[in-house]
Amino acid sequence: MTQNIFTGTMPALMTPCTSNRAPDFDALVKKGKEMIEAGMSAVVYCGSMGDWPLLTDAERMEGVGRLVAAGLPVVVGTGAINSKSAVAHAAHAQKVGASGLMVIPRVLSRGASGAAQKNHFKAILSAAPDVPAIIYNSPVYGFATRADLFFELRSEHPNLVGFKEFGGKDDLRYAAEFITSKDDQVTLMVGVDTEVYHGFVNCGATGSITGIGTALPKEALLLAALSKKAAAGHAEARLRARELDEALGVLASFDEGTDLVLYYKHLLVLNGEEEYRLHFIETDELSDAQRNYCQQQYDLFRNWFRDWSQQGGIIAGCM
Repeated sequence: MTQNIFTGTMPALMTPCTSNRAPDFDALVKKGKEMIEAGMSAVVYCGSMGDWPLLTDAERMEGVGRLVAAGLPVVVGTGAINSKSAVAHAAHAQKVGASGLMVIPRVLSRGASGAAQKNHFKAILSAAPDVPAIIYNSPVYGFATRADLFFELRSEHPNLVGFKEFGGKDDLRYAAEFITSKDDQVTLMVGVDTEVYHGFVNCGATGSITGIGTALPKEALLLAALSKKAAAGHAEARLRARELDEALGVLASFDEGTDLVLYYKHLLVLNGEEEYRLHFIETDELSDAQRNYCQQQYDLFRNWFRDWSQQGGIIAGCM
């Protein structure tokens, strides 16, 4: 098995569209390279942010293949409406040389069944035994992986090396208290932008998977760096991390809602990245009020950050 990739900050890449609403893989690779050049440790594709339910298996595999061929460390999402497709994505990830897997629970069919989920996870992990993998826990998928199932899987599949938690404070606390603190070889990834500080400082996270970082990579990386220092007991870093976390609050909260992809694509458009203006379904768009609110909050944050980041001290040391 290759080295555990699950440290640092990773952006969850969205899938840009061509003018006829097909995946723009050239733009996808361009964005992936920009993220790594900005200091991200890897890129994630195709999770919820990548609109996996709206792409064909072939499209998703092409995106993964193109990113890997470009020399990027890629963590592959295995979301699918049936286990056969999920297994195919895992096998493809290993074949093309992906760096990691994000193992997503079975959805729609028997999603509440612990036995069905166990078999689903086992099939995915077996299909890519040489690829480090994390279980993706999220209320959105309707199934919570608990400690007993995680360690039963890990005892049989050593490529299962971590846990990504998309839930809130209590969910991260559970993951830390009962899963990732049991074995120092098991890593915790914060999976939601609103809980980066809490995840690093209170739960011992080793990294984060970010949505807002696709639009604000410098700021997302700074929050992670400050939070890591705060977790080591640095008092000034703790203060500054909390300030940055609070200032990012509204923009980060888009990660928790139904329209997360619409919001974060719009932030990229505000950054001048026109390839993110369209969505795969023509009627998927923010309302005028949502766009206005998004821009107001973006402008507010950037104006604040411009002033706040001039204070020096630990901020300058982490930038």
